[in-house]
Amino acid sequence: MSDIPGWVHVYSGKVRDLYVPEGADGLGDTDSVLVVASDRVSAFDHVLEPGIPAKGELLTTLSLWWFDQLYDVPNHLIPDHVLSGGGVVERIPASVSGRSMLVKPLEMFPIECVVRGYLTGSGWAEYRQTQSVCGIPLPGGLQNGDRLPEPIYTPAWKAPLGQHDENISFERTVELVGADVAEELRRLSLHVYERGAAIAELHDVIIADTKFEFGADRTTGEITLADEVLTSDSSRYWDAAAYAAGSTPEERMASFDKQIVRDWLAANWDKTGTPPVLPADVVERTAARYRDLLERLTGR
Repeated sequence: MSDIPGWVHVYSGKVRDLYVPEGADGLGDTDSVLVVASDRVSAFDHVLEPGIPAKGELLTTLSLWWFDQLYDVPNHLIPDHVLSGGGVVERIPASVSGRSMLVKPLEMFPIECVVRGYLTGSGWAEYRQTQSVCGIPLPGGLQNGDRLPEPIYTPAWKAPLGQHDENISFERTVELVGADVAEELRRLSLHVYERGAAIAELHDVIIADTKFEFGADRTTGEITLADEVLTSDSSRYWDAAAYAAGSTPEERMASFDKQIVRDWLAANWDKTGTPPVLPADVVERTAARYRDLLERLTGR
């Protein structure tokens, strides 16, 4: 978290900090919010040390690129510059330029909209026990890393900071936000995933799964895509060539995300107490994978 002239810090999540203009009385009293992505990295609901160098800038660049690709889906971005006196005035302060987005505040839904196109992670663990994922029956005989017959929507309740998110049924989503909103969240989530997965495939990358967040526009009520979108933090990205050639899950799931961090933490921590400090090589390999993905998708 930084002191930013002209802006007041109002909230910090695991990896992002929110600011409102000076003079605003919190998030409920402003038409613009500065979202600053830090270099912090989280796994298993804990913020880890140290951060990943340049992560905030890399993931912000990727989010902005994806928002451009998803032009048919309303999002929370607002213009980050204005014309004044015949010139352009940047609204994002130089001190956080490159790792910040200027957005409109929304009434956020307490739902993490998870879409899975491949069987892996917690979905694989659940499938081995129940042959289903979040209550959705799946065919028998699937293996870790297999592509699902079609993408599935498996929402989670977004827990307050410091608590664990909880997988929930679609019926529970209806109870939380109402039937119409629940249906639209599912429709939009599947649409964004399928659109993103098709674009990623053109760059020889697989999006195995991802999560989205949405909110309602405070004026129109329109359901709006918010927060980050299809980043290496919110998604599992795999190398398509390695997936096609691999004969084991490890060979197939060559990742462009923070799976390196998850794997190291799972092998070196029992998930009690304070997580251990990440080794330098894990930090650098994770940063390199983030950079590789950004370059592969965007050419930057």
